[in-house]
Amino acid sequence: MDYETPALEAAGKADAIVAVMGISPRLEGEEMPVKVDGFEGGDRTSIGLPRLQEEFLKKLHGMGKPVALVLLNGSALAVTWAAEHIPAIVEAWYPGQAGGDALADVLFGDYNPGGRLPVTYYRSVDDLPPFDDYRMEGRTYRYFAGEPLFPFGYGLSYTTFEFRDLRIRPAQGTIGGQMTVGARVTNTGELAGDEVVQLYVSHLDAAVPRPLKELKGFKRVHLEPGESCVVTFGLHIQQLGYYDETMQYAIHPGTVEVLVGRSSQDLPLAGRFEIAGQKTKVNKVFFSHVSVK
Repeated sequence: MDYETPALEAAGKADAIVAVMGISPRLEGEEMPVKVDGFEGGDRTSIGLPRLQEEFLKKLHGMGKPVALVLLNGSALAVTWAAEHIPAIVEAWYPGQAGGDALADVLFGDYNPGGRLPVTYYRSVDDLPPFDDYRMEGRTYRYFAGEPLFPFGYGLSYTTFEFRDLRIRPAQGTIGGQMTVGARVTNTGELAGDEVVQLYVSHLDAAVPRPLKELKGFKRVHLEPGESCVVTFGLHIQQLGYYDETMQYAIHPGTVEVLVGRSSQDLPLAGRFEIAGQKTKVNKVFFSHVSVK
């Protein structure tokens, strides 16, 4: 390729390589006049990194130098090979005019990143149902039973965090009532940083099909090395309902599993409570509140 020779020459002179790759808003969209391999009218027929880019990334990796891959994209990319071979991947999305400065801060350690993925990264388009199948089964963290490349809610930082001491009060919930879910989070690393504490629920004996898990609350906390805090979620029982066959919002009794952690797949804390009573139709959905101590 015409671009390869000067790019490889520059990489050969470098101590480390930052490879900025991905796709463009000019490719992904709706009803667009796009005729490129992997795209059809703006829709994506492949979710992988464009073939030429991946081939070039493999050449850079073959130089034996440290490589950081920066992704620019508006939707998830199946960077399966890169996840196995490239030591650092930064998801920058479409960052705007200050994106270069922000990226430099992250790469050089002037800022400890705390971003979390708002979508699931699949390993291949083969993991997904056909494009013209509009059912939710097999899609998103709520219904995907496979092993994602990177799960919803995932993100790393330059420090580490520990979760412990899950508390759920009371032991039994009632229609119209509220549960309190709390957990202690500790920065166990050597740098100050942010953790995003995430609360999920799963209905273990649901009378109707329900998602595998559902995000019900999250909170970003900043902690110094060795510092701890207790994050407490107010979880209203009416957040746990569903729309029944009459399209009315209803609460169903049963066992609810509570999961707390750092992504939809990394949930070290788990507990349960019971919703008592009978199926009840309600008119209003309450949203959780969060406190940090």
